[in-house]
Amino acid sequence: MARNMQIRHRVTKATRDYLDEHGFLEIETPILSKSTPEGARDFLVPSRLAPGKFYALPQAPQQYKQLLMVAGMERYFQIARCFRDEDLRADRQPEFTQVDIEASFITPEDIYNLVEGLLKRVYKESLGVDIPTPFPRMTWKEAMDQYGSDKPERRFGMKLTDVSSIFENSGFKVFASAVSNGGVVKAINAKGAGAWARAKIDKLAGVASTFGAKGLAWIAFREDGSMNSPIVKFFTDEEMAELRRRCDVEPGDLVMFAAGPRLEANEILGGMRCHMADALELPREGHDFLWVVNFPLFHWDEEGKRYEAEHQPFTLPHIDELHLLDEDPLKMGSCTYDFVMDGFE
Repeated sequence: MARNMQIRHRVTKATRDYLDEHGFLEIETPILSKSTPEGARDFLVPSRLAPGKFYALPQAPQQYKQLLMVAGMERYFQIARCFRDEDLRADRQPEFTQVDIEASFITPEDIYNLVEGLLKRVYKESLGVDIPTPFPRMTWKEAMDQYGSDKPERRFGMKLTDVSSIFENSGFKVFASAVSNGGVVKAINAKGAGAWARAKIDKLAGVASTFGAKGLAWIAFREDGSMNSPIVKFFTDEEMAELRRRCDVEPGDLVMFAAGPRLEANEILGGMRCHMADALELPREGHDFLWVVNFPLFHWDEEGKRYEAEHQPFTLPHIDELHLLDEDPLKMGSCTYDFVMDGFE
């Protein structure tokens, strides 16, 4: 614990020094604030001088940051305390610290270069580790199609494979109808899990349901060359041969499927991919730094029957795609980016 505190001190000092050298001012903003609608519930503080009224603790200094930009503070940062009354997560608690960086009149390339330089400096001065830059970049579509997540953990394999063309005319109607309705059939190969007992494999359907699946189709390729699956009887020898080729199937592998709309299938298998990696204790060596770029501008909210901003309503769209606002808003990209390290954004 003492070492963690020492590292945190060095991280904070390196951050302040680096941003100061790049023309950023560190500016404090109020902690007692007016409640504004954001992603989580606010913590409230009763006011003694105004009975019945409350201050809110900031989830992030968002409005103050914008006011500072308008006021001419072109480069500003804050090592900010943030407060969110939400359920605990593995990487989040009710109060936490984040480095907020704001800059005016810049491009995404400016942000990539600034943050990469900052992290390189922080790792070198706090841990003595020299990390390579620039970081690789991956589009949101590539991340979702290959890993089923917009914050992909890339330190192990098990990529998603599109097998729609194999099963578009399949005798297994679940797969064929998914493709005919404009969806996809995706698969992952969990190498080694094909040797699991049938009862253990059957329990994976419950895991898949937590990621939105209504069930889980699978084929276990046993080490003796046999296959165990409730669906394999529907497939032709040609379909099975092509599945083996595309998914690099070997004895002892377990192939799992998701069929339906592309985003839904990707997210289900993305969740199963990480679950299986943990279950199989796949090694994760070193650190993986990545930019995920070009997120969609909108998504469709099925419950509200309307378009919603994928990130925030003030996200900058790609200017050359403005015509899609009338033609097909869901195809519009945005100048949005997430920094991802080891599967965490």
